[in-house]
Amino acid sequence: MHQTSQKMFKIEHFVVEGLHCPKCIREIEETLSEVEKIKTARVNLSTQRLAIEWTDGEQAPQERTQSVVTALDNIGFKAFPFKSTDISSQKDKIGRSLLSAMIVAAIASVAVMALPHFLPLIGDTSVAMLHWLSAAIALPAAAFSGIPFFRSAINALRGRRLNMDVPISLAVILTCAMSIFQTSIGSPTAYYDAAVMLLFFLLIGRYLDHRMRNQARSVAHDLMSYKVSNATLLQDDGSTAEVAVELLVPGQTIQVIAGSRIPVDGTVVSGVSDIDTSLVTGETIPVKAEEGVDVFAGTINVNGTLTIKITATSGQTLLDEIIELMETAEQGRAKYVKLADKAAQIYAPLVHLLALSTFLGWWLFSTIGWEQSLIHAIAVLIITCPCALGLAVPVVQVVASSRLFKSGVLVKAADGLERLAEVDTVIFDKTGTLTMGQPELANADDEAVTAFNLELAASLAKSSSHPLCRALIVACHERDIPTVATKSEIHEEPGMGLRAEINGVEIKLGNREWCGIHANYLSNNRYSELWLSAKGAQPVLFCFKDRMRADAHDVVGWFIRRKLKVILLSGDRKDVVEEAAEELGLSRYRHSCKPQEKIEVIERMRANGDKILMVGDGLNDAPALRAADVSFSPSSAAEVSQNAADFIFQSQRMESIIRSYQVSVMSKKLVFTNFALAGIYNLIAVPFAAAGMITPMIAAIAMSLSSIVVTGNALRLNFEKLYKSHEA
Repeated sequence: MHQTSQKMFKIEHFVVEGLHCPKCIREIEETLSEVEKIKTARVNLSTQRLAIEWTDGEQAPQERTQSVVTALDNIGFKAFPFKSTDISSQKDKIGRSLLSAMIVAAIASVAVMALPHFLPLIGDTSVAMLHWLSAAIALPAAAFSGIPFFRSAINALRGRRLNMDVPISLAVILTCAMSIFQTSIGSPTAYYDAAVMLLFFLLIGRYLDHRMRNQARSVAHDLMSYKVSNATLLQDDGSTAEVAVELLVPGQTIQVIAGSRIPVDGTVVSGVSDIDTSLVTGETIPVKAEEGVDVFAGTINVNGTLTIKITATSGQTLLDEIIELMETAEQGRAKYVKLADKAAQIYAPLVHLLALSTFLGWWLFSTIGWEQSLIHAIAVLIITCPCALGLAVPVVQVVASSRLFKSGVLVKAADGLERLAEVDTVIFDKTGTLTMGQPELANADDEAVTAFNLELAASLAKSSSHPLCRALIVACHERDIPTVATKSEIHEEPGMGLRAEINGVEIKLGNREWCGIHANYLSNNRYSELWLSAKGAQPVLFCFKDRMRADAHDVVGWFIRRKLKVILLSGDRKDVVEEAAEELGLSRYRHSCKPQEKIEVIERMRANGDKILMVGDGLNDAPALRAADVSFSPSSAAEVSQNAADFIFQSQRMESIIRSYQVSVMSKKLVFTNFALAGIYNLIAVPFAAAGMITPMIAAIAMSLSSIVVTGNALRLNFEKLYKSHEA
């Protein structure tokens, strides 16, 4: 992946405590949009993360942080800067507090329910004693176990807003207060057991939801843990020093020992090792790193010491770009998310109105009294919390993005998966997309292509960076032919070729015109050419063919078998494109396409109702990538193409495109299943609660289970089998 040339805005990440529903997201983003020098603020419900994009990168970090913390504190949220070292401890802290509260509520529930067995009921005095003893156990337990809900509710009310913990806290407090009132007047009925059991079941749901969210967001949330804090800097006098990564600058040289993560992006200066690049490519087989090879932050140096010249430092590395893309995909507002947000926004005020109506309806139009009317209202308050609705889409997005990341695919567009699930046409560019964009010698078996001629040609080719010259060097290496550069002075004519005088004989390596070869001599239209010519010797033709990606045929065939239209659009010559189409089994193709022609083809097809996936890599493909409904680009693509694409696949294999399509289709099904589950839950549970047929305890169980079911349904995506090429 190409690095961006310049970061115009500074992005910082915060952890926000107390996020429970889409309403929280809206409150935070609207508040921060009014803070000076904040360009954008995006909250991720599933990862509990806040990403701030600043318009002024020169502002003091302490000032930026304090302005965010203060703004959120004013509306009842606690926030602190995100650090990779804090991830595990933060998750453990929340989990431990929820688990402790749940255990206390469970013990209190058992104790309150067991009391009647130890106090035989002998008249009203024993009933009163039982209630007061129950109060002595239940009230402290409720005060402790309710802390997660009370704290969140207080913060919300202090910020003049409502969240899902406000009705829960209200329900618990009203139940306890009503029980004390009933006990004080000698009533035979009290609800201490209901209060603590209510908290117990709510905490079970909250704890399991916490655990399942952690599982769902593991890749996205832990990605920053791949960043290294220190590096070994090689100083001018040859000594080394441990330096914070933030202090490094491009051009410096660092040393990375075996077993360590590479802290920055750079180029190997010396040393040989294997690099575990699974973070970048999704492939587990290590690749060889030696002098001249680019390496990236977050990858692992497996078995040798490397000296690396820095090309990009903290904030500018490939790993930083991956983190930014993951955040963009997860925090974006896709149409399904917007739909859920609108539903929750309308739903929230209806909850309190429905609870009030339930209370008034039972109290005014029945004979059960205000106490039982209040119990019915409490059940409505609990059961109508829109947890499942708030989780319906975000948890699917996080699981899907994480699954694709493990397969070497970065999701850039928030609604990319939604659009990908609807495509019926796939358009491929050829060079650099279906092919590797790396020419290789195609006529090595020709009689004229001898080891001597290859060595002679390579002696000139070493002086050029032209792709065909590099391919010639590779061909020599594959055949163990030495590639020592000639000591003669070499002249390069741009667009033509190379020239040198060796032992008094002029040698040329280049195109037909440069080497003086007749147009009809050994003419071909299928291959790129390099000619080697020397006075008095027969000219030698080196033909080069762009190598097809290993699984290109399988991937194209997979889409065809699923009745999707597959088309090849290429700017290459007719014969070359025809040969590639024939090799891939494609009947639909166009050659010599200019960028505007590709756009015209796509626009005509879209006008006819086709949903188009475009896969391309070159500068000329960027407009077509934008014009398509959804687009992919390989990590080797030009930067402008990567910026235009909705997805970037890191691997050299194209099977990542199939996997992304599969995940998108599965995600669409899971999102609608989640909407259906949340809708069915409310259609069934709310009328029963309003009708007085559900107790607060049963309401707590139902509300918790609805969130768990929605999250668990999304996690099914982790267990779905994805396509794997038979050549992998």
